[in-house]
Amino acid sequence: MAEYVRTSAVNGRETVKGQYALPLAVAIGLGFGAVGLHARTTTPPVYLVVEIDEITDANGFEALRQTADATAVEVQFEDGRYFARTEKVTALDGSAPKFFALIAFDSMTRAKAFNDSMKNNTALRAKVTKSRSFIVDGTSHWH
Repeated sequence: MAEYVRTSAVNGRETVKGQYALPLAVAIGLGFGAVGLHARTTTPPVYLVVEIDEITDANGFEALRQTADATAVEVQFEDGRYFARTEKVTALDGSAPKFFALIAFDSMTRAKAFNDSMKNNTALRAKVTKSRSFIVDGTSHWH
């Protein structure tokens, strides 16, 4: 480390040579970033699930579809990520829902905040479909 440090003629303190300052700062920053990333990825995600089994009002469901862009903005606002949002569901056991959405959030607080912000959509969905939504805790490890 002696090659990175020199004694200043002005104040007598040891300082980092200018040519090494930026690479050293970047290396330190990457180190802190990796620690932060590790901390974030070790916290299990929380998933919000929406399943629509039956559409009881086609016009109302079309109105619900028109809110998709606004819903995506709300998901992003709470740092959520869509893992699935589709009508293409293949049944393996039992019957498949007509629509399925899986949204990941970093915390239960974020998932609930998103759900609270979508009260009007939830009310419309309940009026025009037979459906359900729920939140499940994820796992931080694949087994």
